[in-house]
Amino acid sequence: MKPEGLSVVLTGAAGGIGSALAAVLARAGARVLLVGRRGAPLAALAESLGAGVRTLRVQALAADITTAAGRATIRDIAAARGCNALINCAALPGFGRFADADDGEIDAVLRTNLVAPIQLTLALLPQLQAQRQARVLNIGSATGRLGVPGFAVYGAGKFGLRGFSEALRRELADTPVRVQYLGARATRTGFNDRRADEFNRRTRTAVDAPEVVARAALALLRSGGAEKFVGFPESVAVRLNGLAPTLLDRAFAAHRAALRPAASGASIDPSTTESQHV
Repeated sequence: MKPEGLSVVLTGAAGGIGSALAAVLARAGARVLLVGRRGAPLAALAESLGAGVRTLRVQALAADITTAAGRATIRDIAAARGCNALINCAALPGFGRFADADDGEIDAVLRTNLVAPIQLTLALLPQLQAQRQARVLNIGSATGRLGVPGFAVYGAGKFGLRGFSEALRRELADTPVRVQYLGARATRTGFNDRRADEFNRRTRTAVDAPEVVARAALALLRSGGAEKFVGFPESVAVRLNGLAPTLLDRAFAAHRAALRPAASGASIDPSTTESQHV
């Protein structure tokens, strides 16, 4: 689809990747509904992106995707705007040893990163199916196909999101809706936890600017491709892991070492909408 023909619902729009993606979409000519829980940063982003373009080309909506009321509000405004694309970008971070996690943290991550995107997709599906062409793009992670120590719960959510994307893509193959999955790797955003930064440094993990992910997302929307993983060697490792899941186990010794007590501890800030390791 051409960007100028897109009317997008973008969740997690105030986050690092979300705001970069909003900017890329707006510059390319798309109409964008910016969705997030905090109204002030969304309004500021909408104002900055809306300068010099037609009224309501970029609009902000404060809504919580984890609630039925929030999803209903998004659905109704999306229909009024002629939505033909949903980008599920909102997420909570989840980094640390699994042994240090608790039930509340696990619930929050999986509810926001997996359950809510599935439910929002269901809410918007009739609107999307009524279009000549439509997209559902799920912003996932390399950890959605490659299990990484320190991201057990976060990765479980992204594995689920990728599985949902694959199954729904096949289910809707004879409809106007194309379901897509973008697997980002570690991304440098304002929500980075210093423990995660240190983990990435110790494990020599490559870190992308959010604009790299945003440009990859726009390219995927243009092409209609099913799935893309960002960066090397991650893009190769996820394929290899799919073919021989135990083959890479020994490659994560440094990751295990980086999680030992001095670098341990799991914390999730429910006020964030972006993962430090997308």
